[in-house]
Amino acid sequence: MGVRVAVAQFAPGDDVAANRAAVERLVREAADAGARLTVLPEYTTFFERRMGPAFAEHAQPVDGPFVGAVQAVAARTGTTVVLGLVESAGERVRNTAVAVDATGVVAVYRKAHLYDAFGAEESRWVEPGGLEPPQTFVVDGLRVGMQTCYDLRFPEATRVLADAQVDLVLVPADWVPGPRKVAHWRTLLAARAIENTVFVAAAGQVPPAGVGASLVLDPAGDVLAELGEQPGVATADLDPARIAEVREVNPSLALRRYAVVPR
Repeated sequence: MGVRVAVAQFAPGDDVAANRAAVERLVREAADAGARLTVLPEYTTFFERRMGPAFAEHAQPVDGPFVGAVQAVAARTGTTVVLGLVESAGERVRNTAVAVDATGVVAVYRKAHLYDAFGAEESRWVEPGGLEPPQTFVVDGLRVGMQTCYDLRFPEATRVLADAQVDLVLVPADWVPGPRKVAHWRTLLAARAIENTVFVAAAGQVPPAGVGASLVLDPAGDVLAELGEQPGVATADLDPARIAEVREVNPSLALRRYAVVPR
C-alpha cells in the first residue's frame, strides 16, 4: 500500500481563528481517510488578496500558537502535517512551510523565489529564504522535502531536493488564477515529477485567490489524486518501489551532467 498522503485545500482568510479551525477539520478528515501526511496551502495562517501591512501584523514565529495548535492536531491524529505560515521577520514577513508531527517541528522551508510576476510584488512584503541545504523529514520510510508555489517555475529548486534524496516533494501554494494558469500549474508539477523521478503532492488555495486543483503525481507524472475548485481532501498511496521502477527505465538523475549551484 505504501504511504497514504493527502492534499487539503481551502481558502485561508484574514480570520486566524477560522483558518485554524479549517485546518483542524481538514487534518482530521485526512487522518480519518488513512492519511499519514497532509499538506495544506501556502499562507495557511493568514491571507488577504492584496498584500500589505496586515501580513506583518498577523505574523507568528515558528514556535507560535498557530503552529502549536496544528502540532497538537498532528499529535492527536498520529500524522505529519505541512502548513504555510506567515512567519514574523521584522519589517517584512517570511513565507514559510512548516512540517510538524507528534514530536514537534520536524522541518522548515522559507520560500526562496518570491512572486514578483504577473503584476504581483511579493518581495515588497516578504523576505526571501536563504539558500541553505534543504531540511527533509521521513514519514514511514518516505523521505520528504518542501518548496512553495512560484518555486515551481525554477526547476533547479526541485533538483536540489532530488539531490537531497527525497522521494516526495510537497508544494504548498496559492496559484493565482488567470489565463492559462491552471495549465501552467499542472504542466510544471508534472515536469518536476518527471524530470526528478519523484512523487509530487501540491496543495493550493481555492478560488477566489487560488485555482485549487491540488494534485498528487507519481514519478512518471501520472495523476494519482486531484481536486477541483472546492475545499476538500484527496488522498493517494505512494509506494517507494514505484520510484525504483521508473528510474530503472529512465535513469535521468544518474545520466545528468550538470550540478545546481547557488546564484
